[in-house]
Amino acid sequence: MLLRWLKDRRRRQLRAAPFPEAWQQILLSNVAMSTRLTDAEQDRLCGDIQVLVAEKNWEGCNGVVMTDEIKVTIAAQISLLVLAFEEQFFDNVLSILVYPHSYTTRGAMEAPGGLIVQGESLVIGQAVYRGPVILSWPDVIDGARGPNWGRNVVFHEFAHQLDMLNGRNVDGNPPLETREQFDRWQQVNDAEYARLTHACRLGHPTLLDCYGATNRAEFFAVATECFFQLPHEFAEIHPELYDVLRTFYKQDPGLRVTHQREVTPSGQ
Repeated sequence: MLLRWLKDRRRRQLRAAPFPEAWQQILLSNVAMSTRLTDAEQDRLCGDIQVLVAEKNWEGCNGVVMTDEIKVTIAAQISLLVLAFEEQFFDNVLSILVYPHSYTTRGAMEAPGGLIVQGESLVIGQAVYRGPVILSWPDVIDGARGPNWGRNVVFHEFAHQLDMLNGRNVDGNPPLETREQFDRWQQVNDAEYARLTHACRLGHPTLLDCYGATNRAEFFAVATECFFQLPHEFAEIHPELYDVLRTFYKQDPGLRVTHQREVTPSGQ
C-alpha cells in the first residue's frame, strides 16, 4: 500500500511539472498525431510522457546515444496508444532498448499459416513478456512522423504488451471490460483474421499488412497500427473492426484527422 501511494504521488508530481519547451518542439517535429489532440488530451499526453521518460530504463544499443528526442518520441507514441485508459504506464516494461536499425534475432518463428520455422530473422521491434521492448529508431521515426502505410512499430509492440496483460499467452485478446465486448471482439476478429489470411494467401492487395496473418497476436498488433495511422481508410474498408478497436481504445482517431489543428513550430 505504501509503495503504491508513493508511486502515485511521484506520478502526480511528474505530471504536474511544466512540460519542457524543448520536448514540445520534439513533439511538433516528430509526432504528427500530437497536433490533432484537444487541449485536455494535450495536457494528458504531456503528463504521461513525463512519467514514462522518468520511470523507464532507456538504453541505447549498438552505438545509439540515448537522447531526449528518442525518449520523448517513443514515450509520446506509447501515451497516444493508451491516452483514454486509466493510468496505463506498462509497469511490467522496465526497459526500452533502442537500436540504430533493424537487428537479427534467432529462434523459432511462426510463419503465416501456422508453420513454425527455425532460423534468423531481421526485425524492427520486439516485445518481451515481463521484459523489455526493443525498437529500431529509424522505424520509430517513420511511424511517428506520418501515416507510413499504416505501420508504427511503437504501437505494434505496445499492442503486444496490452495483449500480455492477460498473461504469457499472447493470443490477440487483451483485457476487455465486459462479456458482451469480448463476444463482439471474438466475432469480428475471427471474421477479419480469416478475411486477411485468405486475401494474403491469394496475393490480393490488403490495407492491413499481411504480417497480421501470421497469428491472432500479430493480427491485433497490425490492426492497431493501421487503426491509428490510417483511420479513414481503415473505417471504410473494415468498419466493424474499426468499431471494436474504437471501443477498446476509447478513441476515434478518424475524428482527430478530420479536425487536425494548424500548429506551426516556433521559429518557422
